[in-house]
Amino acid sequence: METATLIIVLVIVLALFFDFTNGFHDTANAMATPIATGALKPKTAVLLAAVLNLVGAFLSTEVAKTISGGMIREDEISATVFPAIIFAGLIGAITWNMLTWLLGLPSSSSHALFGGLIGATLVGVGFMAIDFSVVMSKVILPALIAPLTAGIIAFTVTKLAYAITRRYDSKADGRSGFRFGQIFTSSLVALAHGTNDAQKTMGVITLALITVGWQSPEQADPQTWVIFACAITIALGTYMGGWRIIRTLGKGLTEVKPAQGFAAESSTAATILASSALGFALSTTQVASGSVIGSGLGRRGSQVRWRTAGRIMIGWILTLPAAGGVGALAALIVVWLGFWGIVIDTVLAVVIVLALFLRSRRDQVTAANAMSEVAESGRAVKVKRNPPPTRRQRAIAREEARRAAAEKSAVKRAEKAAKAAERTPPAPENGGER
Repeated sequence: METATLIIVLVIVLALFFDFTNGFHDTANAMATPIATGALKPKTAVLLAAVLNLVGAFLSTEVAKTISGGMIREDEISATVFPAIIFAGLIGAITWNMLTWLLGLPSSSSHALFGGLIGATLVGVGFMAIDFSVVMSKVILPALIAPLTAGIIAFTVTKLAYAITRRYDSKADGRSGFRFGQIFTSSLVALAHGTNDAQKTMGVITLALITVGWQSPEQADPQTWVIFACAITIALGTYMGGWRIIRTLGKGLTEVKPAQGFAAESSTAATILASSALGFALSTTQVASGSVIGSGLGRRGSQVRWRTAGRIMIGWILTLPAAGGVGALAALIVVWLGFWGIVIDTVLAVVIVLALFLRSRRDQVTAANAMSEVAESGRAVKVKRNPPPTRRQRAIAREEARRAAAEKSAVKRAEKAAKAAERTPPAPENGGER
């Protein structure tokens, strides 16, 4: 019993640490664009995101139920084995999160968690322990549909935003008022992130408690202390900023206009909130990226770099198997060595996390220098410096040309009339008598 208790404690600690990494890994999804456009100062943005992530964590538990009572068939797994499997899966998720954070890559924390758990379960138990219908319907399909949906919404909203504000076409940045709207929309994204991503850690902890009999399997809702612990942890992680990821997304988005940022954030928030209500555990990173590409397509003069977008998608595809591979390896050590495998996994996890953290100190990224470089994922949308004129601009130009031509013609006629008057001799006085 003491061993089981120790494993559960380790699972809870690892789950909360994953929650922490999730917070600073995904801050950029909500706040990179408003920071880049100047709508919010960097530290103000991450503080606002942290508070709203905290609030959002209390608004929904549907995603937590998907993990704690759907994806993995815990009733078919021995209570003496499953906590160690969850432990191994968390190691896979944390390792991938830390590695991608070091590289500044906005990968999916959600898929890292799912991949780690699935990989560890497959090695530790077998295929029968995974409900692949739930994985397909609430993980894989949302991963394919949500970015596309968000992109279509962002495209539509961007078109509407520019159509409504056509009077500003002739001004360099006449739509800067959208920066104020970005404060609201980015806040909504942060709130939506709390309703989706914080729930995943709650689901993992609840799953572990159910497995060892500390919570009834008929009650899939997270306990109150679990909700508070996960909400506070993800808020703290968000406040840390994740400046490497913000640098990747934010610097690459500096050419995106405020109207585009407003549209992208609106579609991201709408997609995440709808998915949270339905219990879909989607990736906020994928949704945010799809929204940015959609907003780029919606603005005249923007050019989507599909080659780079394809590389981003390849990164999304690799997240599940990569985290799953690490989780499977950690589970294999546990299967071979039992309790000592747990000890070895713990030591290896601590060493890997510390090594990645110490490596990050060599080129530290903070709020002061987060916008110093452009990374790959930020180049998905390129805005031309001299975009072609809009329909309204062409109409204005034609009208001005017509007026200029009319004025020029009138001036020429006046000049001809004046010259003709000079050549005509004046009429003699007194009827021409001499």
